[in-house]
Amino acid sequence: MSAELKLGYIGLGNQGAPMAKRLVGWPGGLTVFDVRTEAMTPLAELGASLADSVADVAKADVISVTVLTDQQVRDVVDQLAAHAQPGTVIAIHSTIEPGTAGELAEALRPNGIHIVDAPVSGGAGAADKGELAVMVGADDEAYDLVKPVFKQWASMVVRAGEPGAGTRMKLARNMLTFIGFAAACEASKLAEAAGIDLQKLGRVVRHSDAQSGGPGAIMVRDDTKPLGPEHFVYDMFVHTRGLAEKDLRLALGLGEATGVDLPLAEIALQNLAAGLGVPHTTSTSEEQ
Repeated sequence: MSAELKLGYIGLGNQGAPMAKRLVGWPGGLTVFDVRTEAMTPLAELGASLADSVADVAKADVISVTVLTDQQVRDVVDQLAAHAQPGTVIAIHSTIEPGTAGELAEALRPNGIHIVDAPVSGGAGAADKGELAVMVGADDEAYDLVKPVFKQWASMVVRAGEPGAGTRMKLARNMLTFIGFAAACEASKLAEAAGIDLQKLGRVVRHSDAQSGGPGAIMVRDDTKPLGPEHFVYDMFVHTRGLAEKDLRLALGLGEATGVDLPLAEIALQNLAAGLGVPHTTSTSEEQ
């Protein structure tokens, strides 16, 4: 039944275009729209139908929206809702305000229109290869409809919860990314001041993160409560905390010696143990 659905896609930018391209072969057909005619041309050449307006896309059963801002999302959804039939699913892939999807879902529920927030992670390169991760906030009926569609361009489809949950998960995920970028900049300043080749440091970071999993390696718990010694990751986290606090102190010492301010490292030293759910190091013998 899902193969019979007609698909629509609005917003064919750096993220939307490769996602839409992977839907061109959908048996029920794909209709696309972008305010820039030149953005639609490659999709037309692949076999997609071109719409003259947002309203024309409302004839589809599952409509993806990848525009830039929260207000643009609201405008597009309003135009679609004015023409869509009950049972239509509007999937928002843009990163929007945390409350927008839930608000729109509540407003359109009496019309039988489903709002799904489904932000993605992985970038245009992953979209080209069909390897995005998508975080879906949807009711049961809408999720069953969109999952096979999303699997055309995503290798990981995670249901975060009801409408709005996908956005909240994406914000947490992106927060980690950009805090990590800020930490990388801080580490680069320290390395540069200490006479280290930054290109070589970058190679080491990318290699070791690929082996260790980076920050995701510690994101294995169901909650953030303090851990008891019987918890399955307690010993590992105690070990991690010990290594982290030792190395952070050494890095801060190097920063002091080279005149580099390291505020993120100071915060990490102060907060990591509590974040892991274990005590701070109390003695050097604890780690031996």
